[in-house]
Amino acid sequence: MGWKMQDQSTIYLGPGDLSLHTLHSCADSAMNLPLGYYQGVSVFIDLDALTATPPDILSEAGINGNNLYAKFCEQDGHTAMPASEKIEHIFSELYDFPERMYLPYFKLKVQELLLFLDMLDLENTKRLNQYVSGQVETIKEIHSLMTSDLKRHYTIEELSKQYLMNTTTLKSVFKAVYGMPIASYMKEYRMKLASNMLLQEDKSISEIAAAVGYKSQSKFTSAFRDIFQILPTAYQKLYRNQ
Repeated sequence: MGWKMQDQSTIYLGPGDLSLHTLHSCADSAMNLPLGYYQGVSVFIDLDALTATPPDILSEAGINGNNLYAKFCEQDGHTAMPASEKIEHIFSELYDFPERMYLPYFKLKVQELLLFLDMLDLENTKRLNQYVSGQVETIKEIHSLMTSDLKRHYTIEELSKQYLMNTTTLKSVFKAVYGMPIASYMKEYRMKLASNMLLQEDKSISEIAAAVGYKSQSKFTSAFRDIFQILPTAYQKLYRNQ
């Protein structure tokens, strides 16, 4: 999910990433979904209430809203961190327990999250990069170019020269926006399109391979198997009539 904050900086959140910000920072902000969907958990905290009447566990730990605000939001209004095992541990258990346990379990998990944030050494914690609008718009143009004609393969160097963006920045911003390196993204993009063609169009494997940019049917077959763990012919037989 891309999130353009009020200060015009844009944060891109991938699987397991964590963003902390005030409501003021995200007021009049804009979201976009580069992959077409978003799944996540949102936690809203009344910092004044947390300071005045914290739950016993948080009170014993000396946690209050003022301290959390000063640590994560006072300077820029928001902080974003990449996925980690500790963050994953907090949220990974939210989806597999009886309905009657939802509310008490969520309450415990929010307190666990706040304990984790209070203990976090922010100075030695990696942050997610924030990007200016111009960089993001350029990457979207590059994405549009590459997906408009799949028979054409572009190198990083070609794109860098064409769009006047150094290769390091181009690769970094593309991965932030679309969740994976350019080559991996385009391979998956081509194979997902090919999978639809296998089920919906009366074309041979070689014709489909050519349509998504593969001159060699064997290389196409290998790439398809890498993504779907099945050969294209077997995929077609398995799913076409369902």
